Amino acid sequence: MELKGLRGSATTRIDDKGRLKIPSIFRSVIQDRHGADVFVTSLTGECVLIYPLTEWVSLEQRLLDLPEQLPERLKFLELVNYFGQEGELDSQGRVLIPTLIRQEAAIAGDVRVYGRITHLEVWNATRVEARNTGNRWTREDGERLSEYTKRLSSPGSPGGSR
Repeated sequence: MELKGLRGSATTRIDDKGRLKIPSIFRSVIQDRHGADVFVTSLTGECVLIYPLTEWVSLEQRLLDLPEQLPERLKFLELVNYFGQEGELDSQGRVLIPTLIRQEAAIAGDVRVYGRITHLEVWNATRVEARNTGNRWTREDGERLSEYTKRLSSPGSPGGSR
């Protein structure tokens, strides 16, 4: 079975009405697998998160498994609902980015869209270039990731094979 995740990145623009045209490398995956409904939000205000609504509902299902008064759960819900709103890809593959997120994340003009497997992340092009320049992959990063994936795949570990 082929995993059709959202991967890669592309540059695009936000139009004067605040609509993001989803790059074609992502649009077909979203529309073919999930339909046109999306949830647009942010956690930090630094970037925009766009989830196909089916992926967002799956995330909400996992949240239901957590204790209702868990502080991190409450904070997560507070932030995503503060910034968030449901949306829909129009016939041209555009989605409206809420004004609050556009202002907070300085999303206007040129933007960079990243695939994050289950959702998209949209960044101000200048801001993300500066961020990535100072955030190079290191050997230590690779070693930590390798150790973590080994633990996940070991028998008896959470998410591991049984």
